[in-house]
Amino acid sequence: MNRALPHHDGSPLHVSDSAPSLGDVVAVRLRVPAGYGPLAAVRTRSNPDHEPEWDDAEAIGTADGWDWWQARVTVRNPRHGYRWMLQHEDGRVEWVNQTGLHTIETLDAEDFALITSPPPPAWLNESVMYQVFPDRFARSATADERPTPAWAIPAAWTDPVDPVMPARSQQFYGGDLDGVVDKLDHLVELGVDLLYLTPIFPAESNHRYDASSFDRVDPLLGGDEAYVRLVEAAHARGIRVIGDLTSNHSGDSHEWFQAALGRPGAPEEEFYYFTDDANTEYVSWLGYPSLPKFDWFSDELRRRFVSGEDSIVARWLKPPYNADGWRIDVANMTGRLGDVDLNAEVRALLAETMRAINPDTILLGESTNDAASDLQGDGWHGAMTYPSFTRPLWGWLSEPTGKPYLDANGDEITEPWFFGQPIGGIPRYSASEFAAAVTRFTAGIPWRVRLGNMQPLDTHDTGRFATNAAPGTIPVAVGLSLTMPGVPVLFAGDEFGLVGADGESSRTPIPWGSESEPEVASRLALYRELIALRRAHPALRTGGFRWVHVDDETVAFVRESADESVLVLATRGDADAELLPGVLSGADRATQLFGDATLAVADDGGVVFAADGPAFAVWLLPGVEVPAPAPDTAEDEVSRGVTDTDQPTPADIVEAQ
Repeated sequence: MNRALPHHDGSPLHVSDSAPSLGDVVAVRLRVPAGYGPLAAVRTRSNPDHEPEWDDAEAIGTADGWDWWQARVTVRNPRHGYRWMLQHEDGRVEWVNQTGLHTIETLDAEDFALITSPPPPAWLNESVMYQVFPDRFARSATADERPTPAWAIPAAWTDPVDPVMPARSQQFYGGDLDGVVDKLDHLVELGVDLLYLTPIFPAESNHRYDASSFDRVDPLLGGDEAYVRLVEAAHARGIRVIGDLTSNHSGDSHEWFQAALGRPGAPEEEFYYFTDDANTEYVSWLGYPSLPKFDWFSDELRRRFVSGEDSIVARWLKPPYNADGWRIDVANMTGRLGDVDLNAEVRALLAETMRAINPDTILLGESTNDAASDLQGDGWHGAMTYPSFTRPLWGWLSEPTGKPYLDANGDEITEPWFFGQPIGGIPRYSASEFAAAVTRFTAGIPWRVRLGNMQPLDTHDTGRFATNAAPGTIPVAVGLSLTMPGVPVLFAGDEFGLVGADGESSRTPIPWGSESEPEVASRLALYRELIALRRAHPALRTGGFRWVHVDDETVAFVRESADESVLVLATRGDADAELLPGVLSGADRATQLFGDATLAVADDGGVVFAADGPAFAVWLLPGVEVPAPAPDTAEDEVSRGVTDTDQPTPADIVEAQ
């Protein structure tokens, strides 16, 4: 049985200001189960300038079975980490950080964190994202009028995807931007309000990550005018649009690279890592010669790409295009090569430029593995990253079939694809291992940034989750993507039940016209209902997060705010669990919102839930009651985020010297 434990997260229930300035005082609150302890003291331990600092917490009251403690933390660094220390009267000491409750000291990297960089626009946390791979989404009536490019292998819309080179990158279906416009009402019906387009610049591939220019939209997609039409039509429907930009590399046909290739002394030679005097050999992304790597030591590259008035980043955010932000491809490798690491400079420059042009835009970075070191609030608002949700979800809810598929070389593979990892296919996780992985890979990320992380079941770079999903687990997976902290991401075609063994064969043309087929209609209805559920309940977007039950088959958690709480149950097998009194307040007033499961409350306040799995169920609970601190002038100052004048600021120290 699960018992109540001390809890803190970055939500408004526990943190008075998620976007403080240096020197501000932030009220942070810890809740402890009534009767826990007894406690002799509760404190926060920060580590400003890598020197520990302690702030005593005071008990501010008891509500709904929780004792609440509040401390006043002065923000002294751009990333100000802190943890809680509980001193028991019997001499025991416990620590609370983002991984939970501990009896030994914890790592600074896993502390809660207050960050002083400007926050993302509020709409990021409200969004449900829809990813479109333009060549495979929809063709407009004008697509047939455009000639097939010389590099392309033409395909009819109903032809199967050919995953073998050269078709892997050159098979061309001819989807275009006006085709996306034609299907925007589909997004509206789903409830989607953020459209993410993979690259739209001219290139010599169907994926367009090998851009030949960043200054214009590919004519095969309809050109600049089609992009204007798309953004305007999307905005008219309440849908924002972000683009995809490769900051790590260009294509080898790019005008900058061609200006320097074989031309020593050309101004653009400093944009790349040429390794011979003739400018004919160079560093490329993972050794692919078609993708020469940018050298971010170049001031002129920075000006043309990011910081100049007419820079690439700036151009597409300004009228007449008015895009709403960027997803940056290979953000994790940008500016990094051997002993060179300019990544922090580049991401900060991107963020600064975008804020200056339009502070209502978002900046997301691709960092497919452990992204914590880059996700500290100094650049990316969030990331496309897989180990904090997508990979553990696959491990838990997959049941590989062993169906053969072809790789790029035409070799037959029976080992299921798992994010390119040569580990023998998809690992087998229990529900508890899923929860542990989510906790591990989010523990080093500030709460505010975690809420901006993209949370897909799959993307254009992965196989489709449905390919190996265990029977009955699709609703569980979709439900978790829409209820756990982060930005839900729907890769176009998932709502049609598409499958694909790897990141190339998943790029299947959308089967428009199949919407009334029973299986497709059922999947569409599932997405619409769960997206509507997220839209109807703010706690699912910005509320706190607390695990209330984890075992090998089942996880349950609650998203909490002062106005409402939402309980979520997800199980692959049969769920049969009991929560001790105090774990879940308000369960006696629960209203079921989704799914088929049973929730019962005992006379002593314990909670029992049961379901025949696989199952996904959601209940609405009352909001969390937080006792109000006693009126106090200092407390009023904390709530306003004013500077703690009892502590010297850096300016005071300099002046004293």
